[in-house]
Amino acid sequence: MRAIRPLVLASVAVLALGLAASPARADDAGAVLTTGAADGPDVAVGDVLTASVAAGTTANFATASGGSTGIKCGQSAFTTTVADNPAAPGVATESTTSHTFASCTANILGVTRVNSVTVNNTPFATTVDSNGVVTVSGTAALPIKTTISLGTILGAVTCVYTANGGSITGAVDNTDNAIAFDNQAFTKSSGPITCPSSGFFTARYAPVVDTSAEGSPAVFTN
Repeated sequence: MRAIRPLVLASVAVLALGLAASPARADDAGAVLTTGAADGPDVAVGDVLTASVAAGTTANFATASGGSTGIKCGQSAFTTTVADNPAAPGVATESTTSHTFASCTANILGVTRVNSVTVNNTPFATTVDSNGVVTVSGTAALPIKTTISLGTILGAVTCVYTANGGSITGAVDNTDNAIAFDNQAFTKSSGPITCPSSGFFTARYAPVVDTSAEGSPAVFTN
């Protein structure tokens, strides 16, 4: 028995070393986007994700950075389709097919009502990085463009704004499965002097859910 015991211990040690040295299996790594929990099922390619503006908040277009004058929309939502969802850490890619606004009001001098807020040129290429940064991008030919129709004391006007630099960025928050956009700058590309020269977009969308999965579970970023 004294001769066998060292052999058993040596075998166990070699086995332990072998396990420690073995590479992790590919299926041990979760994807960038998962549902239900950070270690939940991977979001499948082709799944449709959606979110509305967080309860108790509005989607805002301010006329100055950090300002309170502008347009506030009580309803807003986006829809995006997952194109690629690699293992984390990594970058998931999506196609944002819709971004809508409704129930909007304005406190801009001379503006009596907001007729409509329309996002043009969808779909937009969208990336979600494991570091929590979401980037929505247009192209030179089809930029991220928002058309706002306003009622004014002089009649209806149409104001068109284009995202500075061709993209906007947001931040993921797994606490409430949110994507938040803060002070994203737009410049007026057309419209009369009644239209503010700039717009700064701020909104928090939560929760982001996977409508293609049973029960529409919340989406986590890893």
